[in-house]
Formats: sequence, structure tokens, C-alpha cells
Amino acid sequence: MGRAMPAQGEQGLKEGDKERILIVCVDRDNDVGRKAGVKTPIIGKEENIDAALKLLLADPEEADANAMFEAVRICNNLERDISDGIICQVATIAGSELGGIASDRKLISELNEVLKKFNPSSLILVTDGFSDEDIIPLIQSRIPISSVRRIVVKHSETIEETAALFSRYLKKILEEPRYSRVFLGLPGILLVMLGILSFLAIFIRYDIGTWAWIIGLVIVGSYLIGKGYGLDKKLSATLSKLSSPPGLVIASSLIFGLLLIFVGVYQATSQVLSSPEILPRPPPTDPNAWLNIMPKLLGAIISTSITIIIIGASIIFFGRGLGLLLEHDPRFWRTIVFTAVCAWSWKIFNEIARILIDPTIPLDSLIASIVVGIIIAAVSTPIAHILSKKYGGFFKEEGGAKSDGKGEESKEISKR
Repeated sequence: MGRAMPAQGEQGLKEGDKERILIVCVDRDNDVGRKAGVKTPIIGKEENIDAALKLLLADPEEADANAMFEAVRICNNLERDISDGIICQVATIAGSELGGIASDRKLISELNEVLKKFNPSSLILVTDGFSDEDIIPLIQSRIPISSVRRIVVKHSETIEETAALFSRYLKKILEEPRYSRVFLGLPGILLVMLGILSFLAIFIRYDIGTWAWIIGLVIVGSYLIGKGYGLDKKLSATLSKLSSPPGLVIASSLIFGLLLIFVGVYQATSQVLSSPEILPRPPPTDPNAWLNIMPKLLGAIISTSITIIIIGASIIFFGRGLGLLLEHDPRFWRTIVFTAVCAWSWKIFNEIARILIDPTIPLDSLIASIVVGIIIAAVSTPIAHILSKKYGGFFKEEGGAKSDGKGEESKEISKR
């Protein structure tokens, strides 16, 4: 059909009274050449149909092939529907996958080649809608465009798939906890909070909008912080551990130990601040006076509360050690070392408190206490290591299996 073109052009020149319409399909990124290996420009209906079929075989989702079929369809309709008679031709021109100036130059070169062969009086542009605003000025500067046809490929199956996908995600939001917490739980908390505030506003007159805004920000901010730092996972892991007896022992000892520490610090602070011998009445306003009082004030608080604090910390370590013992966890021995060092730290902090209260006290006792503490840690660590080896069959290894005392065999099993 390409060979018949010059003859068709000569016939068109003789029949100057007939309208000559060129239907141009524009492939700006040269998909037909890059994917189907077809050289452009493609002139003629049959040639365009063959090229479109090759492009669809290479990429069934390619929109440019549908645009080429549409160009052929428009040409057939024009030839059938216009009784006065027209001369109609179909051509496909392509740019470059590089885009930009290189693509425009190639498009113009191929368009000029088609115009020389067919010499149309008007042009119908068929595109897939991509970059029409860039293509139209280039063509209009050479030949009038009588019509523009944009092809939008319809996928009815895609609509069904979208509906199915939407239903699937909606089901996840409703049923899976990790999604329902965000899309249902958080808005639910905000709505409940707003309902409670609205109910209280009936009896107590206050600005509900202000309180709703404040509490809402606190709730959303707390949730975002928890998700950002993984606090929700840590909390859920902690709560799951509490369901076991070792977890209950560890949690209860932690709570009781922290309460004891809090009570000890509060009691000591109250006693020290109420003592006029340590804190004058009225309190001084001079910053230099506070610099002189602060060491004695801090030393008195430490001296008064250190016993309760150490007992509370020891309870925490003891409860953790007992929980690890119930779990057959070898970290039990490490916790025993921490408990011994924590108990001896009472002596160290007591000496520090004495020096803060009376700076004239020599440092010999504090240095001796620190040295003894280091010795306790240095001696208890190898003892705990020896005991862990001796009673290794009772405790689990790091991987979770119980140690049988045969290190080499265990390593070989782990390798396998």
C-alpha cells in the first residue's frame, strides 16, 4: 500500500475539488518503534492495522495501538458517511523515547514527510491524550487541524477489580486489628470523648469546643508518639508477658519497687524542706545563697531516702531475677550480680550524702566503698558464670533450647 501512495497523491492532485483529509496518530515516545520494531512514519490503513497488532502483541496494555485503530475507524467512517466524496489517508508518526527537543524534531520530520506524500487540505489528530498541549502547536504551524480525537481506553474489568479491591481493604479495616485500631479505634475514642464532653456541658457550662480541641490533640498526639517510637508494640509485648506467672512476678515487683522509691523520695524531700536547719525560713532569694544551700539540701535528701530507694531497687532486681528463674532464663545470673552491686551502692551513696552535707569529711571512706563495689562486681561475675555452667541444664540457651552441658554438640546442632 506504501507503493500506491504516490499514485494516490497524483490522483488527489488531479481531483482538486475533493477534500483531502489526513488522519494522524501521534506516538510521542515511539512505543510502536521501540516495542513492536516498526519503522515510522506508517502510512496507509492496512499498514497501521498491522503495526497496531504487532504493538498489542508486544504490550497488550499499550494505548497507542488503540489510537491507531481509532484513526483507521475514523477514516472508514468518513469514506462511508460523506457522499460528496473525500480522499482520506491514515498515518502514524512517532517521536523519541528521549522526549524533549529530540522527540519534537523527529515528529516534525515525519509529519513533513507525510505531508509531501499526501498533500492534505486538513488534518484530524488522534492521540491517547498524553502531552496534547505540546503536540498541537507543532502540527498547527504546518497544517490546519480540523478535529482532535483523544482516546481513553475503557477497562470495565478494572472497575470490577477496583470494587473487589475496595471491598477487600474495607474488610481488613473492619476485621484486622492493626488496621481497625487506626481507622476505627482512634476516631472512636475521639467520638466518645466528644460525647462525654457534650454530656458534661449539659450540667456544667463551659466551652466544649476548647476542651474537645485540647483533649483531641492530646489523644492524637499520644497515639502518634506511641506508633512513632513503637511504644504500642512494647506495651503489647509487656502485657502478653504478664499473662504468665514469671511476668506477674516481674511486673508486681517493678510496681512495688517503684512505689517504694517514690514514697521514699517524697518523704525525704518533705522532711528536708520542712527543716529550718537545712532550708531557712523564709527561703533566700539570692542565687548565690541557693548555690550554698543546694549541696547540703541534696545530701540531706539522699541520706534520708537512700535506704528506701535501695530497698525498692533491690525488690525490682529480685523480682526480675525470680521471674527469670521461673522462665529458666540464663539472664538470671546477670540479675543476681546487679542485685549485689545495687545493695552495696547504698554504702557509696551514703558516703556521697555525708560529703555533700559536710565537705570537710575526708574521701577515704568513699574511695574505699567504690573499690569494694568494684571488687564485688569483679568477684560475683565469674562466680555467676561458673554457676551458670554448672547448672546449665536447668536454663535455656540464648536460642531458646535447654542447655545439656555439651557445648560442642549444641553448637553443631545450631549450625545444622
